[in-house]
Amino acid sequence: MQSENKLCVVVLFGGMSSEHEVSRVSAGTFVDNLDRARYEVLTVGITREGRWLCTEATSAQMADGSWEELPGNMPCVISPDRADHGMILFTPSGQVEKLHVDVVIPALHGLWGEDGTVQGLLELAGIPYVGCGVLASAVCMDKAVANALFDAAGIPHTKWLSACRWEIESDLDGVCDGAIAKLGWPIFVKPANAGSSVGITKAHDRDELKQAIALALENDHKVVFEAFVDGHEVECAVIGSDPAVATRPGEILAGAEFYTYDDKYKNGVSQVVIPARLSEEKLDEVKTYAAMAYTALNCEGLARCDFFVEHGTNRVMINEINTFPGFTPISMYPKLMEHEGTPVPALIDHLIELALERTEKQHG
Repeated sequence: MQSENKLCVVVLFGGMSSEHEVSRVSAGTFVDNLDRARYEVLTVGITREGRWLCTEATSAQMADGSWEELPGNMPCVISPDRADHGMILFTPSGQVEKLHVDVVIPALHGLWGEDGTVQGLLELAGIPYVGCGVLASAVCMDKAVANALFDAAGIPHTKWLSACRWEIESDLDGVCDGAIAKLGWPIFVKPANAGSSVGITKAHDRDELKQAIALALENDHKVVFEAFVDGHEVECAVIGSDPAVATRPGEILAGAEFYTYDDKYKNGVSQVVIPARLSEEKLDEVKTYAAMAYTALNCEGLARCDFFVEHGTNRVMINEINTFPGFTPISMYPKLMEHEGTPVPALIDHLIELALERTEKQHG
């Protein structure tokens, strides 16, 4: 039986992206910090193959992947039918059970989760959800589209260009010439839509550039080329909308030449410094640009805005926006919010309130 006086919260985790493992850990943070006196919590894991399973896994079982083998897991779907306003469970006895859902936390990172796809399903269903809407999620996932919008909004960014598969296949040398002429060496080569530091190469010469393009094309049909910035990598947490509130930035002391996926999530070699080691004036400048960028790209709920502060010139340049940042024990977003006086349980309450408010504004 569902409880009448508690909000039913569904935490979605896993997913089909390259960031499946991180999502499992992030979701555990939500599961462990949701106040059970206020919320009835259901967890739905999405396997790498794209199966949806309602599970009673603990955060530890989610994190280590053993959740998939639990005997009590039940296939389920979120129904796009607004009359259902929730989830449909397929029970072992062959019954179909409907569960009303009040809010969804899509703790999914990368493609098929953080890119507007799941957000679109929840919009169809009329179910409030934590985080950015369809447009912002899709735009921030595509580095080429995001860069074009940063340029249009006057938010400083490193020099860049993009090329799609057919352009590259019809004239690889021409694409290389264009990138070298505009950007100089070294060049960062990235898949436009892949998520966290996956498929990214720092190319120092033409051979490396061609290999980097091939690797990027394994992850997406569009490739983004960016000029190298020799600078501090700093990150701001932003929350809400009307108005968006940004924290001052923190920084990560990376363990590798550039901040890799393994550094971010697995090795724990990177250290977090809050606030970042910048002047007061610079900290405030980054914070201002974070709120501007978040607003320009239509973000709502929460996002993490990543910047470079160039050595020598001290120029602030945006790198990217993550619309559902990591919530692992080493993740920057919750640490920044905690530093501003909002510990994780209160942060989750606030994110749920924002989700419910937004739906009320939009749909009444």
